Parts: sequence; C-alpha cells; structure tokens
Amino acid sequence: MSRYSPPVRISLITHPATAQQKAGIFPSDEPLDPQSLDTLSAISWQAPAAAHAVTAPEQRTRQTASALGLHAVEAPDLRECDYALWSGIALDTLQTEDPDGLATWLINPSARPHQGESFLSQIERISNWIESHRTTGHVVAITHTSVVRAALAYILQVPPHHALRSIEPSPLTLTDIRLTGDTWRLRSTGVPLTQALLD
Repeated sequence: MSRYSPPVRISLITHPATAQQKAGIFPSDEPLDPQSLDTLSAISWQAPAAAHAVTAPEQRTRQTASALGLHAVEAPDLRECDYALWSGIALDTLQTEDPDGLATWLINPSARPHQGESFLSQIERISNWIESHRTTGHVVAITHTSVVRAALAYILQVPPHHALRSIEPSPLTLTDIRLTGDTWRLRSTGVPLTQALLD
C-alpha cells in the first residue's frame, strides 16, 4: 500500500494595508497601524494544523503572522521589492521630481530607476522560491502584494510588462496555488481573509 502524500500547495496571504500604502508612499519597513492590528485581531481565520507557516522578514508581515496565531519562520525570499532610493517617497513627489523614471518603471519590468530591484528580478526571486517547495506539502506564507503579483505573473505565465499593468493584488487577501502533476495551478486569488477557507 502506498503512503499518502499531502497535496503540495502554497497559500499566500498579504498583510493589511499600512499607513504608507494608504498614502501612496513606496514602502519602508514600517509597522502596522493600530487600526490594522484591530482588524487582524477580529479575524477568526485559522491555518490548517499541518501547514508550514513562513513570513517575509519585514515588521508588518511578522506582525500579521503573529496576530493570526502563526508560528512562522522568516523566509527572506518573500521580502518586499527593494525600492531603494524610492523607499518612503510618495508617488506624488516622484511625479514631480523624477517623472521620467516613474513613467519608465510603470511600464518596463526591467527598469530600476530607484537603483533597487526590478520587477523582472523580483519574478525570478519568487519563482525560484515557489519551485523550491515542490515537495513541502502545504505552505502558508505571509507576504506582500508585490510578491503576489510576481507569483501570479510566474504561475499564469503573464508577460511581465502586462503583469505590471494588469495585476493588482489587494491587502489582507489569500491567493492559493497548487501543484498538479508537474504544473502549478491557481486555485483562487484575491479572497478576503475574512472569507477564506483553506480546505
């Protein structure tokens, strides 16, 4: 009799919107505000007992994992995109101070006018992380909307320049991908965590 192997799946959960996100500011390593923490504390969602929990290393993702009752291991590859010179800078400011750089970044996945990480590089980083979990079972990962965008671009084979313009994940939502045979498949995305069931 063959041994049962649990299905391989990755459940990506985005942290709640931060004050910087709400203000249209490129993220730095800021903590969650009290309102977001209150929202998390009111959620009754629970991860399956057999799931392996990981989290991006930033404050806001670690706080999210803790508030959800997850004993999550830090996974550096799930970190936010490195916006380097733009971290903590508002979009409105860049539209005035570096309009050409901002315009290029919005349409060119290889552009890095902020001298940080390009979207192409982020996709490569996230795809490598996904592929490293082909035998892990069920992974619940607390991460960022930019990471989910990169993951969806990879799983759905969306051209990066289209993904930049057409994929916009929301905060505090669940995206579930599963390995069927040799192929990663999208089971669901954009599911509000307040409504999510990990069956």
